[in-house]
Amino acid sequence: MAMLEVKDLHTSFFTPAGEVKAVNGISFDLDSGKVLGIVGESGSGKSVTAYSILQILTHPGRIVSGSIKFNGQELVGAGESVMRGIRGNKISIIFQDPMTSLNPVYTIGNQLTEAILLHTDRNKEQAKQRAMEMLELVGINEPEKRLRQYPYELSGGMRQRVMIAMALACEPDILIADEPTTALDVTIQAQILELMQDLQEKLGMAIIMITHDLGVIASLCDEVIVMYAGGVCERGTADEIFYHPAHEYTKGLMRSIPSVDDDERERLVPITGTPIDLLNMPEGCPFAPRCDNAMKVCLTGRAKEVLVGRDHLSACWMNVKEGAERGVIQTDQDGQITAIDLEGNLGGAAEGGNEQ
Repeated sequence: MAMLEVKDLHTSFFTPAGEVKAVNGISFDLDSGKVLGIVGESGSGKSVTAYSILQILTHPGRIVSGSIKFNGQELVGAGESVMRGIRGNKISIIFQDPMTSLNPVYTIGNQLTEAILLHTDRNKEQAKQRAMEMLELVGINEPEKRLRQYPYELSGGMRQRVMIAMALACEPDILIADEPTTALDVTIQAQILELMQDLQEKLGMAIIMITHDLGVIASLCDEVIVMYAGGVCERGTADEIFYHPAHEYTKGLMRSIPSVDDDERERLVPITGTPIDLLNMPEGCPFAPRCDNAMKVCLTGRAKEVLVGRDHLSACWMNVKEGAERGVIQTDQDGQITAIDLEGNLGGAAEGGNEQ
């Protein structure tokens, strides 16, 4: 059984203008010690998925339906007392901007020890010792001095390291890193990623890495989920996603990455158009208005996730079409998938869907 199981999660924000479907039926599993990457452009539902797991959605957001199980325990509707025992102790989060996540009027030591006292049975002196240990663990020099300093006295990279120390202070089973390197320069980004990789190996925890930076995903993650408009476009191993992208959105993301090997005069190929309006979700594929290869079926119905390789699934009508042409996918008159067989022997088939 997976440590974390998210099944058909729907999270919406009920605004005066209507229901914003921020997360629209996402499913995934996370095993102990693994690193899962969730990638997508701004507004794709990555952070809302993380906040849903920890039940820290702000009004008017709420989970509409779905299941989130941690070690078999259902978290949806579990209540605040149960979630207090989960947050920090079992599942921790590094927020996107360390400057706004750290309180500017309290010292680093005050904020670190508060988290340790809240989630463990240590006394003040033990909490201070633990705080210094954590600062040393994340590579901050002179930890005793840093405990007396305020957030504004530290650099961006050091503040991010403090956030990581705070998240790991209670030795959680799962660490959610929400865009942990966004505001940092390239050198510090590399240091933070290397630090997280070392800590993950040392502590054996699972990590959910949320980012829009595909370079971060490539260097750190075992499995990758690509999100668009609150749903999953594609999922698979990092190698499958990078070397054999199947969904048209993923291909667009790959084409927009600059390469050091390319001719300096070669232009990047951006994804045209703008992200979908989540207040008015279309019947068909949300990416269809921006897709150069959109077909009629893309405008009227959403493709289910189908196998396009071993442990590699994609929810794109182009994959259904190509699979049907190759004889590995069978459809009925309405275009619904009836059978899939990667070996080309239709009959003993696996069905497409949200399951991995």
